[in-house]
Amino acid sequence: MARVLREKVSRKSLGGWKAPKNRFDPVDVLIETSKGRVPALVPIRNARMMASPFAFYRGAAAIMAGDLATTVSTGIHLQICGDCHLVNFGGFATPERKLVFDINDFDETTIGPWEWDVKRLCASLVVAAQSNGFDADDAKEIAWAAADAYRENLAGYAEMPLLDAWYDHIDLQDIIDRMQDEDLKKLSNKSVRKAVEYTAHTKEFIKLTVAGGSPPRIHDEPPLIYHDEDLRNHVSLEERQLAFDHYRDTLQPERRVLLDRFDPVDMAVKVVGVGSVGTYCGIILLVSGNGDPLFLQFKEARQSVIEPFVGTSLYKHQGQRVVAGQRLMQSASDMFLGWTQGPQRQFYVRQLRDAKVSPQVEVMRVPNLRRYGRLCAHALARAHARSGDAVLLSAYLGKSDAFADAITSFSVAYAQQNERDHAALVKAVRAGRLEAATLG
Repeated sequence: MARVLREKVSRKSLGGWKAPKNRFDPVDVLIETSKGRVPALVPIRNARMMASPFAFYRGAAAIMAGDLATTVSTGIHLQICGDCHLVNFGGFATPERKLVFDINDFDETTIGPWEWDVKRLCASLVVAAQSNGFDADDAKEIAWAAADAYRENLAGYAEMPLLDAWYDHIDLQDIIDRMQDEDLKKLSNKSVRKAVEYTAHTKEFIKLTVAGGSPPRIHDEPPLIYHDEDLRNHVSLEERQLAFDHYRDTLQPERRVLLDRFDPVDMAVKVVGVGSVGTYCGIILLVSGNGDPLFLQFKEARQSVIEPFVGTSLYKHQGQRVVAGQRLMQSASDMFLGWTQGPQRQFYVRQLRDAKVSPQVEVMRVPNLRRYGRLCAHALARAHARSGDAVLLSAYLGKSDAFADAITSFSVAYAQQNERDHAALVKAVRAGRLEAATLG
């Protein structure tokens, strides 16, 4: 079957990128995807995307989805991340308190072409390499190494018993211990120590709450953290309680028992990320009977940017779509991961942070970014092997350099497209077509 697939869609055909003559205006896409977002926050989104081509890329998943829809595909669909760039990977603690490395953002997850994840990841590596000042040859080689690592690791999963592949995970501390760059190794170990020094919720409680309040109250830092009085005026306490009860019902029974030991005491809007800015996101502070804090983060779940090109999700509830995709793709998911429904919006809910260790891409040298890209590709191959046929995909990819060469040629060309699109955004803001708010 793999041979037939290669004859129909050669690996070489996956490479390269040239914008169609009738390509959409990227600024129009940004305007369209801003509809339904909180109007006051949209200028923050624009400002963050203006900062650099790399920042733009992080927020441009919808633009790239439209472009990927014009490229060649094998027709094999599985659970994809949908926004698979290198900053959407990182370390976090499993419910068993083990630190793992994995994909950690699933806002756009759905069933779609597996190639799209690989292309978005590898192109992000080229963009990041350029942002760090690496030369063109190094950027190209970093993308190639990641694409080849995806092929290699998928071949490994194809040979594993299914259960072994399902249970496999990437140990974060093991990755750090094997780092050759001593400076980055020290920095990474410091990040891990900070992440596990206190419980994440104790740290956030100290940082985010007003000192001495009883009951505790989240400290306002507008426009990035604030209490939404309009919400309080238009969404009754009963409606908010119903939304929380709906969320509780989506948890596993034993986790409901744990959640029931905490009482919600405050809630605030919290602006996050780049692509998510403007969607309704916030935090809920809960406190147990003996004063233990728990922060939950709720994020508005909108239609995946992938769906217009691949068909409607199996799930009518967008929050459930995110949760189902995350549980399927991750080696271990947050124990408080669930979804809920507000009067006008759908949400998913998770812990605000749980020993989260984020990649420090801006300080990476060429060897660091190469190894990090291969690590991301390993995590992606493991995630795809969970819902896809690793044997078929591995047979299609083969043992030659053909796949890596093709993905690299796409990545280099698309990084140039991304630069042009970033320039179009800057021009649109300067012309007054879009508004941008400068923030720290």
